[in-house]
Amino acid sequence: MNSTVKVTSSKIETSGTSQEPEPAIVADTTVPAVQEFKKSTFPTNVVPLPSKGLLYSVDDPLSQGYVEMKFMTTKEENILTTESYIKQNIVLDKFLQSMIIGPKFNHDNLLIGDQNALIIASRIYGYGEMYTIEVTTPSGKRQKVDINLEELPHKEFDESLITKNENRFSYYFKNRIGEYTIDFKLLTVGDQKTIDQKLKKVKSSVAADTQVTTRLQQMILSVNGNSDPNFIRMFIENEFLAADSRKFREYVASVQPGVNMEIDLIDEETGDSFRSQVTIGSNLLWPDL
Repeated sequence: MNSTVKVTSSKIETSGTSQEPEPAIVADTTVPAVQEFKKSTFPTNVVPLPSKGLLYSVDDPLSQGYVEMKFMTTKEENILTTESYIKQNIVLDKFLQSMIIGPKFNHDNLLIGDQNALIIASRIYGYGEMYTIEVTTPSGKRQKVDINLEELPHKEFDESLITKNENRFSYYFKNRIGEYTIDFKLLTVGDQKTIDQKLKKVKSSVAADTQVTTRLQQMILSVNGNSDPNFIRMFIENEFLAADSRKFREYVASVQPGVNMEIDLIDEETGDSFRSQVTIGSNLLWPDL
């Protein structure tokens, strides 16, 4: 038996003001672009980006903070089942390019957190807002839960940490070796492609797995003002202690805009409440799998 979850969230205090987290899917008819979008020959929705467009350069269309998406049709189903796209790992690129009506932008510039929000919106516009997941409860049982994807809010993030129209953050720490200031960026779709290509080469050899270091090298822009890639690589491999690396990755996750995937659930076995993550599986866009 599935239980249905209504996702709720308390008010969030930000810079002395109280505000509700923005839901993942909102059609905001107050923005000027909506009037233009209404000229489409088929129903569309304006979907806000979790980043609000703040991390994109001023000349990037994504800096407006929202996109227009259409409802999924058999055209998009064809894209999702195209073997050549799947093998080239570009099926989601092609799918979202088909779903997004405007503005036109370079898909590689899209932040991972924003992309995830658009994928969830696509699922809603294709197969509906209800999505079934399976979680492990504190009592050790597997429990199926029906989630309303429309009720998942955007994550809160501290806008005071952002230099508007620039994807660049700073992180300071010290350890037994020294003091460090790391400048880093949040990963984009293009960055993830680069990481995947590098990891693919490693997997084809007998070398040790480099997933953590590869992601860090793609993310870190400079260490103590030094942006030389070799210097950054040597720092990651020789001076970035494991405990410090973990804290850094946790900080990056905390400033990463995206959809808040944490939900409150009830253990059907004990009646106790617990928190869990909504894990997105392949059946989000391929419900027949």
